[in-house]
Amino acid sequence: MSDRAQSLHLRSASLAVPANQLELLGSLGSPSFAGQLRAAGWEELDPGELEIFQINVGRLCNMTCRHCHVDAGPDRVVENMDRATIDACLRALDQTQAHTVDITGGAPELNPNFRYLVDACVERGKHVIDRCNLTVLLLPRHRDLPAWFGERGVEVVCSLPHHRKLNTDAQRGDGTFERSIEALGLLNAAGYGLGDPARRLTLMHNPAGAYLPGAQASMEREWKAGLLRNHGVHFDRLIALNNMPISRFLEWLVESGNLEAYMQKLHAAFNPAAVSGLMCRNTLSIAWDGGLYDCDFNQMLELPAASSVRNIRDFDYALFKQRKIVTNLHCFGCTAGAGSSCGGQG
Repeated sequence: MSDRAQSLHLRSASLAVPANQLELLGSLGSPSFAGQLRAAGWEELDPGELEIFQINVGRLCNMTCRHCHVDAGPDRVVENMDRATIDACLRALDQTQAHTVDITGGAPELNPNFRYLVDACVERGKHVIDRCNLTVLLLPRHRDLPAWFGERGVEVVCSLPHHRKLNTDAQRGDGTFERSIEALGLLNAAGYGLGDPARRLTLMHNPAGAYLPGAQASMEREWKAGLLRNHGVHFDRLIALNNMPISRFLEWLVESGNLEAYMQKLHAAFNPAAVSGLMCRNTLSIAWDGGLYDCDFNQMLELPAASSVRNIRDFDYALFKQRKIVTNLHCFGCTAGAGSSCGGQG
């Protein structure tokens, strides 16, 4: 395994420390995100109604992708949510009217409590999303997951940088595209991607370089045609995400000489219309240790929610929703162009 196929954490890289990432972004002299919000008519960013519980069950992953904002990998064995914290998440969920539980990682399927969490959420009538890297479904102990998901109506949101091999392997490692296609075939065989709302298969696209994704609707049409024609693969929808200038993508931006230009691109593409739909306004992000954040990106930068309620074990929704949302320069990634969040372009 080469150095660049290892996590920042394993390499003890400077950017493994979130404070160093924030310091680097701040050194560029970019306009402040808070100032941009004020110019767009937002004095402060208030949360809306809580709709989505996003639970990051850990940073353990069977892959080490170049763009990963979680810095996940096979070495991240410590950061895994235990059963007590999962039970605390469920108790907190019961305090809210959230309709969706978005389970992410790492590869969330590698957490030993993953199936317990899914079943507990389904029993509560919640829509469950599994953020899947596809290749994890090829591991022997997980080959039953496509059918298991289908029985429970779990939406599978899969990372696939591109419908062509070159772009996907450049971002996620040689051989990833072929394994991803094989995994998509397993999902199709289980009834996913064929228009059944109880077996929705969503593909998630991140650009392979320092640019913003194209229009989501036209890309979806192109991808559906290309994957069906060349690989016999079906899927239901595509979501396109901007790469966030944090963690391993930030390292790539630095090493490729693209950091300053990319940040300028994000700032220049600021879209005031995207602010109201930001995921931080309707989503609670919960870390593997129960820490509470406004979004998954703030979680990775160790920017906790501005509330006296700091851990899911002490959750009080009435108190928590009184907070103001924490922002920083990386937030330009979610407001650039058509907007970007875990649900795709606005």
